[in-house]
Amino acid sequence: MIQIVSYNVNGLRSALQKGFVDWIKKGNYDLICLQETKVDQSLADPDMFYAQGYKTYWHCADKKGYSGVAILTRQEPNEVTVGCGIPIYDCEGRVIRADYKDWSLLNIYIPSGTTGEERHQFKMQFLQDIYPWIKELIYAHKKLIVVGDYNIVHKELDIHNPERKDNPSGYRPEERAWLDAWFTELFDDSFRIIKPESKEFSWWSYRAGSFGKDKGWRIDYQAISKPNSKLVKNFVHQREVRMSDHCPLLGYYDL
Repeated sequence: MIQIVSYNVNGLRSALQKGFVDWIKKGNYDLICLQETKVDQSLADPDMFYAQGYKTYWHCADKKGYSGVAILTRQEPNEVTVGCGIPIYDCEGRVIRADYKDWSLLNIYIPSGTTGEERHQFKMQFLQDIYPWIKELIYAHKKLIVVGDYNIVHKELDIHNPERKDNPSGYRPEERAWLDAWFTELFDDSFRIIKPESKEFSWWSYRAGSFGKDKGWRIDYQAISKPNSKLVKNFVHQREVRMSDHCPLLGYYDL
């Protein structure tokens, strides 16, 4: 059984000050996929977590203190691929993939569109461009798991106030339709395989006591390519871990 954690840490340096190392030591996870590391290339040490038993692979943004993804792995991958080959996205440090013997793990940080309409349109273009790239990837790596911060609410069950009418990025029809296609054509939602009707969230605003009132959104996912859904054995939102405005997602896979 392999344990895969995915976690938007909203700044790794901040998480390190809030007990990140103790958390990974206690969890003894096989793989940890981080989003929004905000670590620049000059600080991206492959041996940063060597003492905890991990080799670390990074995809950093060109802009310091922004975006970035990383994979911490106990088992040395056969190959690691950084980026998706599209320069306007790769300069933001959003994609990294590790290939193992007969399966692959892709860590992705889909752009947020919450800073304005221009950025929402950038997000929609990213979604449009990344879909066929992922589809091709599945042909080459049929046993594929894609984890990360998707920045999209899928169903009404995945948001505390589904009736809202202000059309925020992350809950717009066009991006939810994209996620419908993702979870219909290409992948299954690891969490929903285990808990099809459970209302659980992965992100809470820092404002208005949202976490204490459980006014959250589920925008972080682990997805497994369609023929392999039986490999998902359990799934947990680690709501009690508070190093970010997100919580870690823990998936158990028979790989």
